[in-house]
Amino acid sequence: MMERLTTLAQVTAEAIGQAPALAARLSAAGIAAGDLARAGVLDTLPVMQKTDLIAQQAANPPFAGYLSVPLDEVAHVFASPGPVFEPVLRGHGAHGFELMFQASGLGSGDVALNTWSYHLVPAGLIFDTGARATGATVIPSGPGQTELQVTLIENLGVTAFLGSTAYFEKVAKVYAATYGSTKGRWTITRAFLGGEPGDWMGKRARLEAEHGIKTYGAYGTADLGLVGYEEDGQPGYLCHPYRLVQICDPATGAPLPIGVEGQIVVTTLARGWPMVRFGTGDLAQALALSDDGFVSRMSGVTGRVGDGVKVREIFLYASHATALAQSLGTDVEASFRVWREDGVDRITIELSGAAPPDAEVRDIFHQLTRLRVDYIRRQKRLTNPTLLEDSRVF
Repeated sequence: MMERLTTLAQVTAEAIGQAPALAARLSAAGIAAGDLARAGVLDTLPVMQKTDLIAQQAANPPFAGYLSVPLDEVAHVFASPGPVFEPVLRGHGAHGFELMFQASGLGSGDVALNTWSYHLVPAGLIFDTGARATGATVIPSGPGQTELQVTLIENLGVTAFLGSTAYFEKVAKVYAATYGSTKGRWTITRAFLGGEPGDWMGKRARLEAEHGIKTYGAYGTADLGLVGYEEDGQPGYLCHPYRLVQICDPATGAPLPIGVEGQIVVTTLARGWPMVRFGTGDLAQALALSDDGFVSRMSGVTGRVGDGVKVREIFLYASHATALAQSLGTDVEASFRVWREDGVDRITIELSGAAPPDAEVRDIFHQLTRLRVDYIRRQKRLTNPTLLEDSRVF
């Protein structure tokens, strides 16, 4: 596995000629591309947080100087909330997610209902491409129209569900109300679900028992693609061989030993969009290390560092509150509260000042975040403007 550092040095040397932002990061740390082939050198590069990438792209759109290939080599450009622009090169459509499906045994003869969004964010397309790579047939349904989703399951003999845990529960509830039950009645045997905070493994066990399915999870981000995936009977996630995964001290960026909680920091080996020492903001523990010192198996996510909160599979940041307030008026202040009602994530916007009508506030918030607000509260003055409060109890 030591050859991965050699590959990193080669990919980085090629990239810095066309990616000035990456070249500047290395130069500021006193690192030459060739130095990265030596063990320990990568650890001296300060971690780049996702909020850093958002700010750099805002200052130097669209890619902040990190794209290291001509645009004609880019097959897709996604725009995740932040906003963050994420290019995917031709030939990399699955972003590594085919490994998750292959490990599960998905393949020819399976029919997968893909309820992830195909609109601007990468989830829909990368899950679609990954499932099709195994030989499975994919129904590109996207989210919503739940009654239609239930009809598709029944009429097309769907065997695999792809989507968020919350939406799976909604679809299962409507299916059971329509046909009397799910377990022993429907054709779904596998569900590939997005993770949730709290006792997610316990929740998965409950869903498996209630609906007669096997659930699967993985860890990945839009910026990095698949980072880790499950294997039957093995703990945590097996790390993708082309991701250099570290669990690092959130304050210092130093790699931590096995069993100590820290931030997931990833370096990719793919050309074109070199994410080097990229901090995901998620916390986990290393379960095993490879011979080159990088994490070969990691735990599930145990928490977050920073102000990002995952709501309905999309990250919401305190900076979104600032952006919303600026869009609404010069004297407007805004803060967000995320909470849970009947198992569903809810968002309340608190406003002060002469903000426009609720309909306009809802529209601007949706444009900024891709999320829909549930409630808007207006007050004379906010105690904590631009605050993002996560009040969910898991």
